[in-house]
Amino acid sequence: MPQKSPSLPQKNRYRVFGNMALVVPKELDELEKPFSLHSPKPFEIRLQVPDLRVPIRNFLRTTEVGEFLSGALAGAMTKAVLAPLETIRTRLVVGVGSKNITGSFIEIIEQQGWQGLWAGNGINMLRIIPTQAIELGTFECVKRTMTSAQEKWKQIEGPKLQIGHVNVNFSLSWVSPVAVAGAAAGIVSTLACHPLEVLKDRLTVSPDIYPSLSIAISKIYKDGGVGAFYAGLSPTLVGMLPYSTCYYFMYEKLKKSYCQSKKKKSLNRPEMLVVGALAGFTASTISFPLEVARKRLMVGALQGKCPPNMVAALAEVIRDEGLTGLYRGWGASCLKVMPASGITWTFYEAWKDMLLVEKRIL
Repeated sequence: MPQKSPSLPQKNRYRVFGNMALVVPKELDELEKPFSLHSPKPFEIRLQVPDLRVPIRNFLRTTEVGEFLSGALAGAMTKAVLAPLETIRTRLVVGVGSKNITGSFIEIIEQQGWQGLWAGNGINMLRIIPTQAIELGTFECVKRTMTSAQEKWKQIEGPKLQIGHVNVNFSLSWVSPVAVAGAAAGIVSTLACHPLEVLKDRLTVSPDIYPSLSIAISKIYKDGGVGAFYAGLSPTLVGMLPYSTCYYFMYEKLKKSYCQSKKKKSLNRPEMLVVGALAGFTASTISFPLEVARKRLMVGALQGKCPPNMVAALAEVIRDEGLTGLYRGWGASCLKVMPASGITWTFYEAWKDMLLVEKRIL
């Protein structure tokens, strides 16, 4: 039976470096050889990024996001069309230049050219997009929450308090969800976007002092710090509360009454335009004196005479111009507010239909 020859020991290999020779074990030398195509790899790391397209798409299709985007788009489109009326209205309210619409229009053209009608429109667009998004989104959210709370309280009959032989039932039925939602929408949007309103007024009223957005931001901060961007916040909130409450309440009330009288489920686009304009007209007429006082307080520092509070501003207007001074610029305001309100609601409902009902875009 043939015997296997004993295996010879594996020889080490030599590596020569200049005048020196090093002995390298065969095991280490083989590690330096490239892996063959068929040999398994020692390990492999793979980084797999999760697919976020579906969660993002589902998030964008939620009701809240759709309402938020609809409000932003509606506000931007409305302001782009009606910026000249906003410029004229602001000048009339704060008492800059001519005291009538035609005179203000001519003055702006003569002094600044056609582009003067869009003075401050850049900051106005930056202001209106978040303002309308927050305002309309807050309105819809609070209205749904209040309506749901009322339904739950009706089912459980709400908490009761007994004092002797007298039973007191606490109920939310007397609270209007639309009115509460309108007030909340005005307050939240004002707190979030008031600095942009200050910048817009400065750029519109004094373009010679504040020729650009960056200069306006720098100068306002230098003069009064961060607090200067919230100048007139208290009167703004006081003026916004009745306007916002009345505005949304009137729109929902008019829309509901009209649909019931015509026995239809919803308004068409021309009807939305008219109902929205009427709601804006009513709200503006009721709250306009507060708007005059608010504007006086916000830009009074530019003219060197700033009333200490809203009551003082109203008294100053009555003393200088009589009661009619409280409605100075009211015609220009209605000329701006009515089409703006009607167009905003029309665009808003149209975008909601596309984003939430038909889901054509997202």
